[in-house]
Amino acid sequence: MTAHGDTDVVITGAGPTGLVLALDLARRGVRALLLERADGLFPGSRGKGLQPRSQEVLDDLGVLPEVLAAGGPYPRMLAWEGTERRGEWDMIERSEPTERVPYANTLLIPQSRTQELLYARLTALGGGVRFGAALTGLRQDDTGVEALLSTGETIRAAFLVGADGGRSTVRRALGVGMTGETVDPRPMLVADVRISPGAVADRDHWHVWRAADGGVALCPLPGGDGLFQLAATFEDADAGVDTTPEGVRALLAARTPLAAEEITEVPWASDYRARAALADRFREGRVFLAGDAAHVHSPAGGQGLNTGVQDAYNLGWKLAQVLRHGAPAALLDSYEAERRPVAADVLGLSTRLHRATADGDAPQRGRDVQQLGVGYRDSALAVDTRAQGPGDAVRAGDRAPDGPHGDGRLFDLFRGPHFTLLAVGPAEPPALLPEQVRAARLTAYEPYGPGLFLIRPDGYVGWAGARADASLDAYLAAVGLTLAGVRA
Repeated sequence: MTAHGDTDVVITGAGPTGLVLALDLARRGVRALLLERADGLFPGSRGKGLQPRSQEVLDDLGVLPEVLAAGGPYPRMLAWEGTERRGEWDMIERSEPTERVPYANTLLIPQSRTQELLYARLTALGGGVRFGAALTGLRQDDTGVEALLSTGETIRAAFLVGADGGRSTVRRALGVGMTGETVDPRPMLVADVRISPGAVADRDHWHVWRAADGGVALCPLPGGDGLFQLAATFEDADAGVDTTPEGVRALLAARTPLAAEEITEVPWASDYRARAALADRFREGRVFLAGDAAHVHSPAGGQGLNTGVQDAYNLGWKLAQVLRHGAPAALLDSYEAERRPVAADVLGLSTRLHRATADGDAPQRGRDVQQLGVGYRDSALAVDTRAQGPGDAVRAGDRAPDGPHGDGRLFDLFRGPHFTLLAVGPAEPPALLPEQVRAARLTAYEPYGPGLFLIRPDGYVGWAGARADASLDAYLAAVGLTLAGVRA
C-alpha cells in the first residue's frame, strides 16, 4: 500500500493520544496531519499521572528526560478537619526501580505540561499541529479517506484516526456506538488553583477535607509556582457546579480554612460526572478510534490518559509497516484485537477504584494501575514456538523487560522505530535479517531464559523460539519485513 493523497494519516485531536501517534509516525517517515479544533493545546492539569509503562513509551519516543525533569513523585495524603491534621498515608504505592522495571513509580506531572513536551518533540522532528481546524465530516472508500474540515478544506489520506475525546466527532460520523454506565451520578469539579504562599495548604502533601456536602482534595503540582489541582465532589446529584473563578474560590472558602483571597488565580476549571464507556468497535474500514474516543474512564487510578498513549503506541508502528514497508493490510486488524480487551479490563479497574473510594475505602494504587502487566498473549501477533517455561517466564505477547546489556541496558537497544532480535544464551540469530531488525546478544538473563526473542517496536515480544526457523520467517512477512536473503 503506497502513500497517496494530501497526507498519509489524518489525526483528529492534539491531546496526549494524538500527539504520541503523530510523534511516532513522524520518526517513521509517515506524513501525518494532526488537527486540533482549539486554538492551542489543552491548558489544564487533568490527567496528571504518568504510569510506569507510559514512561517507558516516552523513553522510546525520546522525550522522557524532559518529562522526568518537569514532574515529580506523588506526595503523601494528609487528612484535615478544619485546621487540625488527622493523619497521613500514601495513596500511591512506592517501589524501588529494578533491572526489569527502571521506572517503578507513577509520575506526577500536569497533562498540559506533558502535552507541551510531546508537542516540542513533534516539532523537532518536523511535525506540527493545525490549530483551529475541526473535523466536520468524513468519507471513505477502498483507497482512502476524505476529511472535511471546518476551514472548508477537504483532505485526502490513506487512513484517519479519531483521537478527539469522549464526544468524538469521528466516532459519531462512523455511527459506532459506545456501551457504558454512569460510575457515579454525583457531579465533580476539577480545577487548577494558585494559592498564595503561607496558606494552610503546604506543597509537601496532597490535602483532603471531608465535608457533609462533599469532599475537597488539593494536590500540589510540580513547578514551585503555587499551583494545585483541586478535585471536589458534591453529595447532591442535582447540584449545580460553578466553574467560574469566583465559584471555585467560594467553594474552597466554604469547605476548607482557605480564604477566597488566598486563591490568587484559577487558570482552568471543569465539571463532569464519572462515566465508563467502551466503543463497540475501534475500527471502521480505514478509520480508527483511539484514546477517549474509544474508551471513557473514571479518573480513579489514572488510567485514561495512559491507556490512550498506549493505543497510539500500538497503532503507530502498524500504520507505518503498512504504509512504508509493504506489510499486509491485515496487520491493522490486530489494533482492535489487542487494544479493545485491554481497554475493557482497564475500565473495570478504574470503575472499581472509583466506587471503593466513594464508599470511603480509598484503596492504595499499586501495581494494578501501572500497566506493566498489560500484554497480548492471545494476539495473532504473539507466536511462541518454545516449550512452556515457568509461570513467570517471558512469553510472546508480554512486555519485554529491561535489563543490563554491555555498558547500557536493553531499553537502549529497543529505543527507536526498529524491531530487535534478542539472542539469549546459546541461541544463534540468523546471519541474514531484514534491514529493520537489529540483532543483539546476551550470554544469559533470567527473565527471558534461553532462546530468540523478536521485540516489536512497541516493546512487546512478538515471536519467541529456541532457534530461527520458518515460523520466524512467516512472522517477519506478516509484519512487512523482507529478508535480505534466503534462510539456510
